[in-house]
Amino acid sequence: MFTGIIETLGEVKKLEKEGGNLHITLSSNITQELKIDQSVAHNGVCLTVVKIAADQYTVTAIEETLEKTNLIDLLEGNLVNLERAMVLGSRLDGHIVQGHVDQTGECINIEEKDGSWFFTFSYDPKQNNVTIEKGSITIDGTSLTVVDSQKSSFSVAIIPYTYEHTRFGSYKIGTRVNLEFDVIGKYVSRLLEIRG
Repeated sequence: MFTGIIETLGEVKKLEKEGGNLHITLSSNITQELKIDQSVAHNGVCLTVVKIAADQYTVTAIEETLEKTNLIDLLEGNLVNLERAMVLGSRLDGHIVQGHVDQTGECINIEEKDGSWFFTFSYDPKQNNVTIEKGSITIDGTSLTVVDSQKSSFSVAIIPYTYEHTRFGSYKIGTRVNLEFDVIGKYVSRLLEIRG
């Protein structure tokens, strides 16, 4: 489990395909604190550390993960949002994030407004995911509050700190992002679907 509060950024150093899997090697300022078998969220995707060497570590994404997330778009040199699993007994500053991406979305508008930024993302509503105004959404692992909610899109407001310390500063129109919708909303949506 994660909180959606990004700890740091990691840089992709090496990408290696093996069958349907992708081994991703990154460097990060938290590498020395990691352990083999530890879960780390990469752009909101929970992956297991399988190798550590000096200041770099490796995780593996399976084919299903690559099909459902933007990890397949990674290139060497790209930056990735990183968060280690939450520690019980600590403050939960974001919201409960599972690290299981529901679907990808696309950045369709960026607007700078008085020192902050408003980002709008579209997504396929056929997958029955929903947002609500003032509800929670996770974008590339970053816990955020929905400002404006539509049937197939939503907006979030980004403060300068988040803009500078996450991948938001590199987003452009057309950037594909990982979306994890609020877990409570997912259960409510599923119950309504079952009841017809």
